[in-house]
Amino acid sequence: MPHRTLAPVFAGLRVGLHVLFAALLALVVVRVLVTGGSALALVLSGVLGAVYLAGLGVARSRRRAAAIAWVAVLTAVWAALVWLVPEAAYLVFPLFFLYLHVLPGVAGPLAVLGTTALTIAAFAVHGGLTVGGVVGPLVGAGVALLIGLGYAALDRRAAEREALMAELLATRDRLAAAEREQGVLAERARLAREIHDTVAQGLSSIQMLLHAAERADADSPGLVHVRLARETAADGLAETRRFIRELTPPRLDSGLGPALERLGREWSAREGISVEIATDDDAELPMDAQTALLRIAQGALANVAQHSGAAHAGIHLTRDGEGVRLRISDDGRGFDPRLAEDAAAHTDSFGLRAMRERVEQLDGRLDVEGALGAGASITVILPGSAS
Repeated sequence: MPHRTLAPVFAGLRVGLHVLFAALLALVVVRVLVTGGSALALVLSGVLGAVYLAGLGVARSRRRAAAIAWVAVLTAVWAALVWLVPEAAYLVFPLFFLYLHVLPGVAGPLAVLGTTALTIAAFAVHGGLTVGGVVGPLVGAGVALLIGLGYAALDRRAAEREALMAELLATRDRLAAAEREQGVLAERARLAREIHDTVAQGLSSIQMLLHAAERADADSPGLVHVRLARETAADGLAETRRFIRELTPPRLDSGLGPALERLGREWSAREGISVEIATDDDAELPMDAQTALLRIAQGALANVAQHSGAAHAGIHLTRDGEGVRLRISDDGRGFDPRLAEDAAAHTDSFGLRAMRERVEQLDGRLDVEGALGAGASITVILPGSAS
């Protein structure tokens, strides 16, 4: 929970209110004892103090109905006491702040006005209607209203400050995640270049040399081994080039939709599997989200090619009420999503787990659907705030 910089101020005001109530109640008790007041006044004073103490936890809780009931009981006991001891009227001042803090909307100010009128009436009963008996409660009510409104404004400002701080922290985290993602992309691009310039070139040279050896000595007894070595080098070169393609995503300069269309066309031509591609031009996303979705699409299509045995696949990018939705589906042999998730969690498999981690970094959701013999689909939903 964010730290509230004004929390000490609010805590000090609450403590001051409790001390004021205790001091005024003590004044009432002393007044009753000195003047030889009725035992009922002492009993009501004790009840008022007990009710006040019992309700402090209720006032701080979120149970609005219980807090309102507590204030009503407290007011009723105070109203009975004020008719017996005129000094009890001074307790109305801390009650003003309770009304403004606990009661919702205009109920707080109305309660202040009602108890002010009751206080003036009590003063009139005990000592007659005087200027001090009228002006004093009215001034107290006005001061309480001004302080209460100021407190409410301060509390709102503190809440707005907290919300702004939380938003800034979230933005900082998103920027840090984006920087990490850019670092990862740069490193992957570097690895792709290094693999292309070293391993791929080496395998290509080995393949060419072995092919030349086949042609130069076609009758050699070891020709079968040379041919096997050449074919193994060719397979290794093809696999290496696939790694390079996966490390280097299609360019995103023209947006995610065109990049997905290029990816689908190139993948379909390479794998011989027809791909239905449908993208929404309105599905605009920041670069880190576009990169993540493109990576997920690459990984999903790689899984389709390696494991599904599908004849058709689909890439659909749309925007709906939930946000931006990317769905990659196929009509292959399918799988049980729960078993796949368990396997990813307990092995070194980085397919579904990597996809889910990417989506969670963007506050999105990943849904995996499938059934044996009925194809499979992966759906990524990013919230509208990501766009």
